[in-house]
Order: sequence, then structure tokens, then C-alpha cells
Amino acid sequence: MSNWLIRIVFLAFVMGGGILIGILTAPGDWYAQLSKPVFNPPNWIFGPVWTVLYVLIAITGWRQFEADRSSSAMKLWWAQMGLNFLWSPTFFVLQMPWLALVVIVALLIVIGIFIARVKNSDRVSALAFLPYLAWVAFASALNLSIAILN
Repeated sequence: MSNWLIRIVFLAFVMGGGILIGILTAPGDWYAQLSKPVFNPPNWIFGPVWTVLYVLIAITGWRQFEADRSSSAMKLWWAQMGLNFLWSPTFFVLQMPWLALVVIVALLIVIGIFIARVKNSDRVSALAFLPYLAWVAFASALNLSIAILN
């Protein structure tokens, strides 16, 4: 498969998956009625942030795939993708903030391990995942706060 086709497939998978999960698990009345911490951002911020992050995630995925599709870094990339796509249904559909916290903390750990694993071999991928790490850390704090408040 050519590099450009791989890149398009990764971008379509990550962006398409994110959009689909966002549509299928959009926050509804349950979320609107929850008590939220003072640092809860306005709802409009999530779309733009996740769009940028999903592009970075796709770039990192194709870089790892092109380097060695069976590497431990690639397996970590797939693990974070699965956890990423699992969080919204757990939180918004199942309405289980404590279980969602377990998912997001696992995601945070996998992202951190991924960064540590690739920092010497692929600095671009490690750096591209830093904003993702920061956002998921923030989202973890938000998830924890919502779970405690409700």
C-alpha cells in the first residue's frame, strides 16, 4: 500500500470514528443536568479540540504503521484508539462516570507509555501526542469532578 493511501486510511479511520462516536453518543439531557465543576469548558470547545487531536493521532498512527506495523508502539497506538473510542459510550450512553473514569485513566496511562516508548525513535510522534496527553489529563480531572459531584 502506498504511503499516501495509508495516510488517507488512518485519517479517515480516526476522524470518521471520532465523528461517528460523537454523533452516536452526543451529550443529552442527562449530561446537561449534571453538576459540573467551575473549570468545565463550554460545550463548543470540544469539537475543535478533538478535531486537532484526531489529526495528530492519525499522523502518529500512520508514522508508527509505516515504521513497523507490528511494533509495541503500534500496539499501544491501537490500545489508545480503542480506549479513546470506548470512553464516550461509557460516559454518555451508559451514564457511568466512575466506569468512564477507569477508561480515561487507562487511556492516559497508555498515552504516557506510548510517548515514553517512541520519544527516542520518533520524536515527532512523541511531541504530537503531548497535546493529547494534556487534554486527556484535563478530561480525566473533569470526569473525576463530575463523578464526585453527582
